[in-house]
Amino acid sequence: MEQQKLPNATLILVFGIISIVTCCCYGLGLVFGIIAIVLAKKATTLYVAAPEQYSGYNNVKTGRILAIVGVILSAIYLVYVIYMFSTVGYAGIQEMQEEMMREYGL
Repeated sequence: MEQQKLPNATLILVFGIISIVTCCCYGLGLVFGIIAIVLAKKATTLYVAAPEQYSGYNNVKTGRILAIVGVILSAIYLVYVIYMFSTVGYAGIQEMQEEMMREYGL
């Protein structure tokens, strides 16, 4: 019998990569990471039920790991942003940005 690719194996890998790339986009990496983790769980369940029928499980494992890293990085960044807004405030953040712009001559 011919092996078929696991459903969404490539998508899980792509979403895992996107979750890391967008981890500093105010929670966007969190969304992609969670979607990739959910899809990876479904694909893993399908693969465990009949491993001889499917190929592409390495993409699922790699995508899941990347998604977990992306979720962790996104969560850390989101906590940092919330901390900055609660302590310094929006006006303080703008002042810090303007000061850096002047310092670098932009």
